[in-house]
Amino acid sequence: MLHSPRLDRQAVALKPARNAPLTLRIPEPAARPGEPANFSQLRLSAPGAVRRPALDTEARSMHDLAYELIRVLDDRGNAVGPWAPDLSTATLLAGLRTMLLTRVFDERMYRAQRQGKCSFYVRSTGEEAVTAAQAAALESSDMCFPSYRQQGLLIARGYPILKMMGQVYSNTLDPLLGRQMPVMYSSREHNFFTVSGNLGTQFIQAVGWAMGSALSGDTRIAASWVGDGTTAEGDFHYALTFASVYRAPVLLNVVNNQWAISSFQGIAGGDEAPFAARAIGYGLPALRVDGNDFLAVYAATRWAAQRARSNHGATLIELFTYRAEAHSTSDDPSRYRPADESAKWPLGDPIARLKQHLIERGDWSEQKHAALLEEVTQEVRAVQKEAEANGIHGNNKTHSPKTMFDGVFKDPDPRLLKQRQEAGY
Repeated sequence: MLHSPRLDRQAVALKPARNAPLTLRIPEPAARPGEPANFSQLRLSAPGAVRRPALDTEARSMHDLAYELIRVLDDRGNAVGPWAPDLSTATLLAGLRTMLLTRVFDERMYRAQRQGKCSFYVRSTGEEAVTAAQAAALESSDMCFPSYRQQGLLIARGYPILKMMGQVYSNTLDPLLGRQMPVMYSSREHNFFTVSGNLGTQFIQAVGWAMGSALSGDTRIAASWVGDGTTAEGDFHYALTFASVYRAPVLLNVVNNQWAISSFQGIAGGDEAPFAARAIGYGLPALRVDGNDFLAVYAATRWAAQRARSNHGATLIELFTYRAEAHSTSDDPSRYRPADESAKWPLGDPIARLKQHLIERGDWSEQKHAALLEEVTQEVRAVQKEAEANGIHGNNKTHSPKTMFDGVFKDPDPRLLKQRQEAGY
């Protein structure tokens, strides 16, 4: 057989090349402590630039809305674009009051924890527009399945902050009888499902509740909230599967506040694509919304709620916001992010933005705002004084252990009652 140079070249080409060692990419935030804040990587649409589809638009025709950012308020505070809702001054002022009351309540409870009066607290500072606007857009009869930073929903629905403080202090006013961690609220009367410390469970529960509502011929829809980090958990994906397959009347909200405790949102995949884009693979419509814009949050939520009530199914909403304070009283954000990052957040403060909008409308002023802030501050102080008179952490003013089986069993086992009595209760 004759030697062929061509065959030699083919043999060389087939010989495995020496590959470089494999590597992994470890996501890192744009800035760490000691460095200037850097938000140059954010995907931000111009105010008023994003289209508003019809309620019955197919999900496949809405993929772009998962990557755009629905914004209504411009830099001067004017409402612009197709998503601008026609809201009355009364509705806007009610939303502003809810946000202010939530922030002041958070500040007082945070201070109480630092004074040793309660064991734990979680603030929603910088995220108040999410709950205030969504509460306004939903019906009070709709069922909410929250996480631990949605206390504004309860405040907006008129739940007494005295009861909220009682639960935080775990004192004799606690409607949950001391069985939950602070901030893990629950109110059947206000359609507010019990907050769970096991994150993500509420997403699939909300879908199940919504399916049950539809099966029973009810008219109420459900809404649930998780953070950006929780999108990496299984319950998030179970919820999207069931919501898509059965067209459940539910709003699935991802509050992307950029940080899951000390892990930035890129660890959960937020750098690869917006969290809203995860709906695309499930055939669900998705909206990505400026979470610090009260009007944008209201409009997007109202659109998704109307879509659900019209039997067009679920919507995934990514609320793009920023956690201005620590994750909780157990956290120190100075250890993982720049000190000036909160002040440099390009979408601003939700309270300041709604205040400016009202001023631009001619319905508000700096003096009126200062008066409202003083009003809610005095309200919270007075309620706090009453709450603390009924017990604070460590002073043994709590519900009697005699209540330990109340609400647990319809008919308590006589043996348990006997054991409780033997314990002296």
